[in-house]
Amino acid sequence: MEKIYSEEIELKAKNGMPMLILSIFLVIAGIAAIIAGAVLMETRKPAIIGIVIFVPGLLYTCVSWIPFMGLKILKPQEALVLTLFGKYIGTLKGEGFFFVNPFVSAVNPAAGRGMATATDDQNPNPQLNTITGNINVSIPSKKISLKVMTLNNNKQKVNDALGNPIEIGIVVIWRVVNTAKAVFNVDNYKAFLSIQSDSALRNIARLYPYDMAEDGEMTLRGSSQEVADKLKEEIQRRVEIAGLEVLEARITHLAYSPEIAAAMLQRQQASAIIDARKMIVDGAVGMVEMALAKLSENDVVQLDEERKAAMVSNLLVVLCGNKEAQPIVNSGTIY
Repeated sequence: MEKIYSEEIELKAKNGMPMLILSIFLVIAGIAAIIAGAVLMETRKPAIIGIVIFVPGLLYTCVSWIPFMGLKILKPQEALVLTLFGKYIGTLKGEGFFFVNPFVSAVNPAAGRGMATATDDQNPNPQLNTITGNINVSIPSKKISLKVMTLNNNKQKVNDALGNPIEIGIVVIWRVVNTAKAVFNVDNYKAFLSIQSDSALRNIARLYPYDMAEDGEMTLRGSSQEVADKLKEEIQRRVEIAGLEVLEARITHLAYSPEIAAAMLQRQQASAIIDARKMIVDGAVGMVEMALAKLSENDVVQLDEERKAAMVSNLLVVLCGNKEAQPIVNSGTIY
């Protein structure tokens, strides 16, 4: 059964400067022993003394590069996951110059590999970054960055809760919090995060309509913060096995697909016109009621029901019309 790593072992390493000085001194001593041994073998008889000095110096000089393999330099917010003959022995963290077992090897499956998206299989040129459209820059070492990083995937075409095709894109702010999980539980934690973010985005987008919803129901456009919180929780649940922490996930692009964008724009315009007309009519009716009440209250003029209906009709035409009304002065009686 495959082993699932859950705990990170923090490795305590010694300062590398004393070992660097000692290694350089031993290299110089080995070279000096070779020279001295060669001179003694030429000038002294028997040559046993020269051989005794020459051979150890030659042997050490041949293997003098091994201690230098144990010297490691880490910058702030960097880590090295180290294995010894295939066994995980710990993670080296903290800035500085360290010395570890020269035979350990650093492991980072994501080194030199980009953050693949769901569309990478269709990319004819694997050297192109499908996230930003630029050429990938290979990771130069096996070091794992512990900095806060940003993932900005391609826009996706999905269907919302009403079945309307929409284009949606997100940005994810994340970091590595468990290097053992990131290295050993998944093949490439960067690609894993990218694909899981795409999958989570599709699932969340299918749960809510774009902008047409009943009272109290969330929408992708109107409830951006609530949708972002649910999206963050969904991605975090999926990438927990990879030792990643999602700090923030937000929708950066949201629009109808081009094939229905024009029709949806007309629908939005029609809805806006209806809402505006409703507001105008409500205001006009209130003004007419107020006018009739003032006329009756001040006993300005006595109107029968037929005249009131005509007055209401005229006022509504004036208040609800798109153009300014042209006044007509009646110089005769109203009856």
